[in-house]
Amino acid sequence: MLKLHEKSGEDTVALMAAIGRRARAAARPLAVATTAAKNKALLAMADAILRSERAILDANAIDISNGSEAGLSVSFMDRLKLTPSRIKAMADGIREIAALGDPVGDVIAEWDRPNGLHIERVRTPLGVVGVIYESRPNVTADAGALCLKAGNPVILRGGSDSINSSSAIHACMAEGLKAAGLPEDAIQLVPTTDRAAVGEMLKGLSGNLDVIIPRGGKSLVGRVQNEARVPVFAHLEGICHLYVDRSAKLDMAVKIAVNAKMRRTGVCGAAETLLVDRAVASTHLVPILEALRAAGCEVHADAEVMRAFSDASPATDADWVTEYLDAIIAVKLVDGVAGAIEHIETFSSHHTEAIIAEDQQAVEKFFNEIDSAILLHNASTQFADGGEFGMGAEIGIATGKMHARGPVGVEQLTSFKYRVRGSGQVRP
Repeated sequence: MLKLHEKSGEDTVALMAAIGRRARAAARPLAVATTAAKNKALLAMADAILRSERAILDANAIDISNGSEAGLSVSFMDRLKLTPSRIKAMADGIREIAALGDPVGDVIAEWDRPNGLHIERVRTPLGVVGVIYESRPNVTADAGALCLKAGNPVILRGGSDSINSSSAIHACMAEGLKAAGLPEDAIQLVPTTDRAAVGEMLKGLSGNLDVIIPRGGKSLVGRVQNEARVPVFAHLEGICHLYVDRSAKLDMAVKIAVNAKMRRTGVCGAAETLLVDRAVASTHLVPILEALRAAGCEVHADAEVMRAFSDASPATDADWVTEYLDAIIAVKLVDGVAGAIEHIETFSSHHTEAIIAEDQQAVEKFFNEIDSAILLHNASTQFADGGEFGMGAEIGIATGKMHARGPVGVEQLTSFKYRVRGSGQVRP
């Protein structure tokens, strides 16, 4: 397992500089690694994770105990906790990544010019990727596997709360690289909880870091976006909306609303605001809210909703812009799909929004007029996940508009170059 580095200050600066240099040295051999070698490493990683289940759970137990003593929130502890099923899901996700097509070298587009030149746009690795994350130890496996498949070395800086779990998982990743004869420095876990390590990554490690992906709370992502000297793929918050249209089937609306909010409240795809068409308030509102309350969800409602459902707390302006990551939902009545769109475009973080409706015109209006990374029809917002999109896993959900948007999987972890083939042409 990874040996933790206890010193700080100038020692951390030297440590991070060395990590950056080793990652850059691994970039070229990894960029030209064969698909077979990368897949061999990935499958060996998955096998190692399953073999090491007991060691990973024991390491996680230490983190859970420390987190409990520190008084971490319920949602934070849920993200931190590993179980046999979550460990199996990690291994399954890595196998799914191995089964994906290799994006490196893929010809995205090609065309011929009148002068006979043949031009191809071809996928290439991004370079050295830095991932800074909190609490979720599974990101160690997801990010390491995705970056490897896309031909990118990765430097992983997990949260101090999950350092033992992440170290146990990283040991399995290193085992897989070694089994395939790939550079073990292709996946490095920062072996210190010194916060100065994050600052060094944000500076770019002397030009050795090409992109940073933060995955965590608003304060972490905000700091990375404000201070990073390299490009960032990120989203600040997942203020996700579920809109129940007048044409929605009631049983479907109830089922999806409970799942979207309560399946896992601590994920960024959890619904935080429920909007109900005023036209079906008398038939749909109370059954949905009763189902949510029965599932243990606290309801914050506007005055109109409270008149119909008294088992709620009054909503404030802050409720419409809060990512609860908890069993709490804000509820409001709106005037049809136009009212829902107006509310979402005003308060959304542009992560994920869903509409429950049978009226196709309402669905198309919702899809066409809302500018969020992920839009769903008659499905839970909890499907906002790279694994559910068939990407095997994801590093995160990007809500920006440059390069990557939505789940960041193997294709989003590539750039491209142009290959131009001629037969002696010169430019007049």
